[in-house]
Amino acid sequence: MIEIVDCGSQLTQNIARRVREAGVFTEIIPFNTSVEKIKRADLEGIIISGGQFSVYDENSPIYSREVLDLDVPVLGICYGQQSIAHLLGGKVSPTQNREYGETKIKLKKESKLFDGISPSQEFIVWMSHGDVVEKLPENFEATAISQNGHVAAMQMQEKRIYSVQFHPEVDHTQHGRAILENFLKICDAQRTWKPEKEYDRIVEELKEKLNGKIGVGGISGGVDSSTVSVLVNQVSGESYHPIFVDNGLLRLDEAKNVKESLDKFLLNIIYVDASDRFLKKLSGITDPDEKRKIIGHEFVAVFEEEARKISGATYLVQGTLYPDVIESVPVYGSSSKIKRHHNVGGLPEKMGLEVIEPFRNLFKDEVRKIAEYKLGMPKSIVWRHPFPGPGLAIRIIGDITPEKLDIARKADDIFISELINEGLYYKISQAFAGLLGGKAVGVMGDAQSYDYIVGLRAVVTNDFMTADWYGFDKSFLTKVTNRIINEVKGVGRVFYDTCQKPPSTIEWE
Repeated sequence: MIEIVDCGSQLTQNIARRVREAGVFTEIIPFNTSVEKIKRADLEGIIISGGQFSVYDENSPIYSREVLDLDVPVLGICYGQQSIAHLLGGKVSPTQNREYGETKIKLKKESKLFDGISPSQEFIVWMSHGDVVEKLPENFEATAISQNGHVAAMQMQEKRIYSVQFHPEVDHTQHGRAILENFLKICDAQRTWKPEKEYDRIVEELKEKLNGKIGVGGISGGVDSSTVSVLVNQVSGESYHPIFVDNGLLRLDEAKNVKESLDKFLLNIIYVDASDRFLKKLSGITDPDEKRKIIGHEFVAVFEEEARKISGATYLVQGTLYPDVIESVPVYGSSSKIKRHHNVGGLPEKMGLEVIEPFRNLFKDEVRKIAEYKLGMPKSIVWRHPFPGPGLAIRIIGDITPEKLDIARKADDIFISELINEGLYYKISQAFAGLLGGKAVGVMGDAQSYDYIVGLRAVVTNDFMTADWYGFDKSFLTKVTNRIINEVKGVGRVFYDTCQKPPSTIEWE
């Protein structure tokens, strides 16, 4: 297995996904994990992640120097390269020529890390740093240089220590997967990881834990909660009670569609309409983080009330994934937290139930494999576009009102239905329509209008860490725009969001 030392990067989980995709098991550990815990019998290699710190910052995540002496191959990424240089006697310095986004590099010396890549080839990588390695540590050599003349990669082959200043784990980096694959070859890593095999272990564990017990869990209709509910239901049957909470912030006919899509799995779903309760709490609230806090708190309250009606319940099932755990509980508090999660924690402390999280160590693509190949779940659930826990509250910029929700629902339904009609839905990773802030003047029926502005967002991505906007034909956007303006009362403009991630996020709030 490969240990990934997390130094606070938002992309750490991407590294883990890439390694697992190659069939090698990996786990993410905090930078301050003891060397004794890192050095385990099945350790085959170490990857040191990036991070937003400088090695000279007071709170910089400096791991033990001994990590670099464990006699296994090491790969440093971004901050990982800088920290290796710093710990081994090199020099790291700020640079005026900071490198963010696409940058070209050229290979300078032969390296096993770049096997299969032409040494004369200049290729594009994704950078995100303000510090650079100014002086190499003793016995290291630079193997790649950026277009700005900075050290883009270095190595000490004798100790099998390699590093890159860029991020091979993101799709924007050419040859990124090949570079990580080369590192796994250097590690001679065993290709034994398969999520389908993990399914068998999970089932046996659930049978042992849940035998004869009654439990509850949340279900939203998304792939994570639906898959975990179907799995637990197969193990526990009618003693498991999934609860669907309608918070009034769902898409058009969401509860009805969820029920129809899951009917054949005979889930004992309890549907709770708490719309009025949520909307009253959100009245007049415009700050996105405050919206998330209110929705998360109210969800806990509603769920707890409904769960207590289930006599004899002793366990709580959550569809928690590995990324949820990483993002919601930042490693040592240094990871830059982009948004608030309310699907991890909160419920267990208040309810006194045993928490069951079968997918806690899995990524979404691994859950999808279990859903599709082990549970036979339909494509409409397995590949359904993600929908945020706070729902339309973060797809409507500003305060939430019944009128705005009605407009957002209808506009979104038109957009998604046209994607399906044109055979585009499954080519796109995530798409939605929402309301931008304010209104805009227009002309309708020879009279001035002053109506809301609908925004459309559609992105393609493999990892949701980086994403690009989908390039629709003009005719498609024209059709969707005309339908929304003509069919949804109160809309005067429709904009299409053409921002990449980064610098933008996929959702607006």
